[in-house]
Amino acid sequence: MNEAQAAERLAFLAAEIARHNRLYHGEDSPEISDADYDALVRENAALEAEFPQLVRADSPSKLVGAAPAAHLAKVPHAKAMLSLDNAFSEEDVRDFVGRVRRFLNLAEDEPVALTAEPKIDGLSCSLRYEGGRLVLAATRGDGAVGEDVTANVLTIADIPAHLRSSRAKSRGAGAEIDERPSTTLGTSEFRDAGDTFEIRGEVYMSKDDFAALNARLAGERVFANPRNAAAGSLRQKDPKVTAARPLRFLAHGWGETSELPAQSQYAVMRAIESWGLPVSEQLVRVESVDDALAHYRKIEAMRADLPFDIDGVVYKVDRLDWQARLGQVAKAPRWAIAHKFPAERAQTTLLAIDIQVGRTGKLTPVARLEPVTVGGVVVTNATLHNADEIARLGVRPGDRVTLQRAGDVIPQILENLTPDEERPDFVFPSSCPECGSDAVREEGEVDIRCTGGLICPAQRVERLRHFVSRGAMDIEGLGAKQIDDFFHDGLVRSPADIFRLTEEQLVARKKDGRVWAANLLRAIEDKRTPDPVRFLFGIGIRHVGTVTARDLMRHFGTVERLAEVATAAGADPAAFEQLTHVEGVGPVVAQALADFFAEAHNREAWDDLLSVVSPRPFEVQERASEVTGKTVVFTGTLETMSRDEAKAQALALGAKVAGSVSAKTDLVVAGPGAGSKLKKAEELGVRVVDEAGWAAIVAKAS
Repeated sequence: MNEAQAAERLAFLAAEIARHNRLYHGEDSPEISDADYDALVRENAALEAEFPQLVRADSPSKLVGAAPAAHLAKVPHAKAMLSLDNAFSEEDVRDFVGRVRRFLNLAEDEPVALTAEPKIDGLSCSLRYEGGRLVLAATRGDGAVGEDVTANVLTIADIPAHLRSSRAKSRGAGAEIDERPSTTLGTSEFRDAGDTFEIRGEVYMSKDDFAALNARLAGERVFANPRNAAAGSLRQKDPKVTAARPLRFLAHGWGETSELPAQSQYAVMRAIESWGLPVSEQLVRVESVDDALAHYRKIEAMRADLPFDIDGVVYKVDRLDWQARLGQVAKAPRWAIAHKFPAERAQTTLLAIDIQVGRTGKLTPVARLEPVTVGGVVVTNATLHNADEIARLGVRPGDRVTLQRAGDVIPQILENLTPDEERPDFVFPSSCPECGSDAVREEGEVDIRCTGGLICPAQRVERLRHFVSRGAMDIEGLGAKQIDDFFHDGLVRSPADIFRLTEEQLVARKKDGRVWAANLLRAIEDKRTPDPVRFLFGIGIRHVGTVTARDLMRHFGTVERLAEVATAAGADPAAFEQLTHVEGVGPVVAQALADFFAEAHNREAWDDLLSVVSPRPFEVQERASEVTGKTVVFTGTLETMSRDEAKAQALALGAKVAGSVSAKTDLVVAGPGAGSKLKKAEELGVRVVDEAGWAAIVAKAS
């Protein structure tokens, strides 16, 4: 996959993940399973690791949950409610412990004790107790701000309004807590919760209670699975509705506290249980990775018999002082990880194959399925990737297929169960279903693309979104939603139209229309002399990402000169060769440039845009540094800057930025979560620094 394809896929994933976050967290009506969602997130993470220059500040990898619902009061969390990174194999779990060891600089023979417990599939909830009394209950929301569900939570029998006091039975001030390894929580005595203690866990509904609830709701809207039922029941306006629903609660951690009753994860969870909150019977403390994995297999074997749905096992570093040192990345702690269970499969009927058109014109076939429940979640569609995948599977509308809930792109069709039944083969379209333009496959490519470019409505909206995005023109206040609205209302049909918007067109669109319109028009005006690299990347020419755009601008100096050569390249071999002589540009990119400027409607849109904006000439602003002329790779999560900022720093220091580690790599900047690239760098003996080390290199060159 090249950079342009990666950018297209990342844009699609960002939109899909955001949509599924809204459906799952905000509307309690997910369309895909947790495994499906995890696979989308994994694909997004893998692409961002391979193409770090494409990571945006609003990437799904940096976000938690979804915004709180409008019908419930919003409350800020005193301490953010984070999500967890995922492991999908035993190797992933061993890598997690290895990262912990490296971060803490532990000796090889020093054990890393972990807690292990089932990952229950419910709704995250934080219970704030002050002086032992429940004063606030809130959902996770977006991690920073949740929904106030205090009145509803007080109807749940598992959640006490007052914490059970152990003061009368305490062994005295300063008494030590029993932190011995055990497979059960026991009944040791603990100190009280203190002035403030936020207990966090999952509100859930048991499988039996879920079935009984749906039976009672027969004829009304029933819930798809226990998690949806729990979330929908807790997030009611009327607490009486919640009270009538059989909700339960399991604690798994804590948020803000005035003091802790112990110094280990396991012992604090024992204390929480002693105060009257239920904790999983399967919570154990283990001394090694092997023991953790053994417990995972034990829980997996009992999964079907548990009274509630689970989708994996959560491991946490047991020592709290180590947790404090490990800290967190943007949305997840470094000291915990969720080990997910493998995919589940089901059989269903393929009803139809629809074709979707992406920003670069790629035609993606989507399988529409007879709804099938896989692990309690209803699945109705799956991607078929491309025409070759359809041919490989031999699938046609009407076939019975095997569906898997995990894979590189999810849901995934694994097998056609009725290949010998007589029915017409599916014929992949030779024209775009959106605009009727020819759909062609370039030599050496698996994808079929619409040639309509900017005249194709499907591509036009996506290209407009891309044009204003942060990595491109970055027009403040003009996002995807505004572009969609402007396009559908006929205000913006091409990039140039953005710069023709008027106050009169905008003021009536919002309550505070005059102020909003003035701010937006000012932001648009600020981009009339844009950076040429951002401008060129924003146009959306196939295969021209930020790195290639910079290479082209460095060589040609102005966008006008590039357009002149690229226009001639369609008929003049010398001009085509001139394009291929640009560092980082080969025949594929050169052909994409020639094709873009050869299409009359693309050239019209280009010329129209240049009539209202004046991109600046490219300026080399490189400073001599220890990485000048060297190749740098960024991997893992950057916590103090975005990938774009880090890449810009490297380029300004005269370095080259690569997406993968090889023998030609001179430096790897590894943030938290660095995986295979860090391993390869260590194997090759490539110099590795953390984010602080990179900041020192930049500062030294200033």
